[in-house]
Amino acid sequence: MGTTKLRTTSEPWAAFDAPGAVRADLRDPRYQAFAIMRVAFTVAPIAFGLDKFFNILVDWPIYLAPWINDIAPGSGQDFMYVVGVTEIVAGVLVAVKPRYGAYVVAAWLGGIIVNLLTYSGYYDIALRDFGLLLGALTLARLAAVYDPPLRQRRH
Repeated sequence: MGTTKLRTTSEPWAAFDAPGAVRADLRDPRYQAFAIMRVAFTVAPIAFGLDKFFNILVDWPIYLAPWINDIAPGSGQDFMYVVGVTEIVAGVLVAVKPRYGAYVVAAWLGGIIVNLLTYSGYYDIALRDFGLLLGALTLARLAAVYDPPLRQRRH
């Protein structure tokens, strides 16, 4: 197998239309980084989302800022069920279409960070989640090379 070429056009989807485009090659460190991050941002949201239903890792409602708990319908645990479903869907979206799913995960992490920064005592976890947000954005940028965009149907 030949070496891969980096695309030189500013259009992210052009790599998939041009000869010599960047292709999935597990020997390529760039693709390895994409694959590792894709697996991580698929498995982690799904695992944490499932745990919102069982509270095995932690009692998740304790991380909910009081102002969110006040405006959310039901109890804090009821809200965690919604959070869990959202995280599972985000993880599945990364698995299926990381080009878009990574941005969904990044936005979700941004919401978690806002929640944690408005609830004193969890700044360390907010900082960790900021690092994860940067990782999700990195996956999105790698996906711009390795995951082709959805095409709009032309009539």
